[in-house]
Amino acid sequence: MPSPFPYLTAQDLTLELLASPAEVSGVRRALRSYGIDVQLCASELVTNVVRHVGEGVPVTVRVWRAEGGRIRLGVSDPDPRGLPVLVAGVGAEAESGRGLALLEALAVRWGVEREAGRKTVWCEVFSDAGDETRTDTPDTPDTPERPGRREPSAGALGHSSARS
Repeated sequence: MPSPFPYLTAQDLTLELLASPAEVSGVRRALRSYGIDVQLCASELVTNVVRHVGEGVPVTVRVWRAEGGRIRLGVSDPDPRGLPVLVAGVGAEAESGRGLALLEALAVRWGVEREAGRKTVWCEVFSDAGDETRTDTPDTPDTPERPGRREPSAGALGHSSARS
């Protein structure tokens, strides 16, 4: 089966950890240079592993630059059966259920790849770290997943996620 990380290079980042709430903030710190959208997506995906697969399970977080100025994030865990479900209409009083909605809002596209003994939830976001991979040029193609989405998202709090 092909690797879910076909563009991984030596300059990209791989984190191996055991799922725990304390590790979520460590992942965010480690991904700071990739921008807030990547940090938020990684935080949500690792939190989902803690919540739905369990504490102490091995997790691999990989980040690399993909085609078209995107950053691809993959979070792998050892439970190929537990698939993420995007919940529609989470109530205002609910304490959970918004993580994948956040991922859906921030990512150009996302999905799940299953292999024997593990799954990888992945997403692609535009670079918001202010480097040469910004994709706000007119020749950037629309994606079939999110037509017209050429700019970084407005971020979870409604303001631009690009750093100045």
